[in-house]
Amino acid sequence: MIIDRNWFFKLTDMVKRLPSLSALRAFEAAARHLNFGRAGDELHVTHSAISRQIRSLEDDLGLALFERRNRAVFLTEAGRLLLTTTSDVFRQIGDCCDELRAGASAALVVSCEPTFTQRWLIPRLPRFNTLYPDIEIHVLAAGGPVDFHKSHIDLALRRSDFSWSPEIFVETVVEERVGPVCAPRLLPSGGESVLSLSRIHSATRRGAWQRYLSDNQIDDPNPAGSHVFEHFYLSIEAAIAGLGAAIGPEPMVVDAIESGRLVAPLGFTSNGYRYILMSRLPFEGDSRRLAFLLWLRSEFGAH
Repeated sequence: MIIDRNWFFKLTDMVKRLPSLSALRAFEAAARHLNFGRAGDELHVTHSAISRQIRSLEDDLGLALFERRNRAVFLTEAGRLLLTTTSDVFRQIGDCCDELRAGASAALVVSCEPTFTQRWLIPRLPRFNTLYPDIEIHVLAAGGPVDFHKSHIDLALRRSDFSWSPEIFVETVVEERVGPVCAPRLLPSGGESVLSLSRIHSATRRGAWQRYLSDNQIDDPNPAGSHVFEHFYLSIEAAIAGLGAAIGPEPMVVDAIESGRLVAPLGFTSNGYRYILMSRLPFEGDSRRLAFLLWLRSEFGAH
């Protein structure tokens, strides 16, 4: 076996020229937050430790990376350049580690909104397990924006009602369709009377009724009664219990409709939102991610 000694010496020289990795991590976190305290919280060290690491890095480079003014810090031009590079490098390292974990047959960790998890995903997971017995799924209940760097998840199934970084890979699973739902016994006089029933609201989607009426150009009959529940899951349960009518997204109520516990007399219409599957890595680069995405789409296509 022939060893290229020149390559070895070049690599050794490059390593010698690199600053401390811990100093670079401290700088990247502080530059991203523009706050030494928040950087310390992220890295689980003190404000003073972050300050010492950055001072050491500035001494090593022979230039200032931050300007300190009125108890606030701002990046210098050199600091902005270093932030761009370190952010890219740390992201590449994280992506590489994710790929290595995936190659080691680690479980696919999926974050999903709580109501969606309870009412749609969990009842259907046995079908996924039958189709893909070699793919282990771990489900975490969470909603809203996703921080893949902190949450240690592989995929996030979300409603598209927030913004996200262009670096995240996002695939549409299905468009959201909504409509009024209630217990069958509340509609003795026909479907249109669903609009006159007591309104059930969720604190997390307080404007759902008004949005539905506006989108479908329906005059509001202004029913007298209303109920408000903190979680969306509870508003659906209230509709099943017969407290009134709720605006139900089709995936959340389809099983209750099929079992006869709810009816949707006016059907469902699109409201402009989507259910999306989010990933920090490309779906095409991981057969497990792609399998889960295609399975989700096939399950929605069955209805």
